[in-house]
Amino acid sequence: MKLVFMGSPAFSVPVLEALVEAGHDVVAVYCQPPRPAGRGKKDRPGPVHARALELGLTVRHPVSLKGAEEQAEFAAFGAEVAVVVAYGLILPQAILDAPTHGCLNIHASLLPRWRGAAPIHRAIMAGDAETGICIMQMEAGLDTGPVLLRESTAIGAEETTLALHDRLAPMGARMIVEALAKLPDLTPDAQTDDGVIYAEKILKDEARIDWSRPAVDVDRHIRGLSPFPGAKCQIGEEQVKLLASRVTDGQGRPGQVLHALPETGLIIACGSGAIEVMSAQRPGKRAMAASDLLRGFEFPEYVS
Repeated sequence: MKLVFMGSPAFSVPVLEALVEAGHDVVAVYCQPPRPAGRGKKDRPGPVHARALELGLTVRHPVSLKGAEEQAEFAAFGAEVAVVVAYGLILPQAILDAPTHGCLNIHASLLPRWRGAAPIHRAIMAGDAETGICIMQMEAGLDTGPVLLRESTAIGAEETTLALHDRLAPMGARMIVEALAKLPDLTPDAQTDDGVIYAEKILKDEARIDWSRPAVDVDRHIRGLSPFPGAKCQIGEEQVKLLASRVTDGQGRPGQVLHALPETGLIIACGSGAIEVMSAQRPGKRAMAASDLLRGFEFPEYVS
């Protein structure tokens, strides 16, 4: 099919690659504009932008699609369908209507649960047993369109947002190729209002760990915010990101360091129970296993 692809972050890259590999004619790739990055803070293309250039595809990165000129340019590509995955801009009705078969979105949740910006983070933070991918026909509402295909997957007991992201991305790529192949025969399944929950954007002020909460909640918080923005706590004079954890045995006052040796692991008490830290990141350092952190870092009696 003649396609326009619309996506920006690393999650979208496997989808673009799968569409090209399947033989679809990707006539244009829309993504977020380059942004300052690195030490020099020079504008750097995002993951989709960079991969599209490597594939020799036409790239567009408008700051908005609300203008008549941008909408006319989009329509001029004559796409049969637009595939949208984590693009980052709201699509006006003129854009939604331009392709012959409209716009299909790859959404990383089991709709109508976790509509919105951060479905993977929120599913882990809420303790969901499963999540999945929905291929949805887009309409003006936020993730409200009918679902064409859906597939679920269990969320692992120690799975982080990054790990789940890396499993869902190829799942979405496989499913959109399947959906396009079956498009004339697929029956749209309208979403109901039952079970609607919104996955609000992750804010940096959510990062602080509240050690007074039960261990199961602290563990979900750490895994759900890993790797970005990273759940943070104060250890001595440093603010450290905790990137992986699991619930373990132990009792103490909230934030009390129960064990902090390479042989025993890093175990911290919560409001009830305790968590074992598996991976962490000190300021200006790379992420490291807790055993490596414990070899070069003196732990106080409490963290906060």
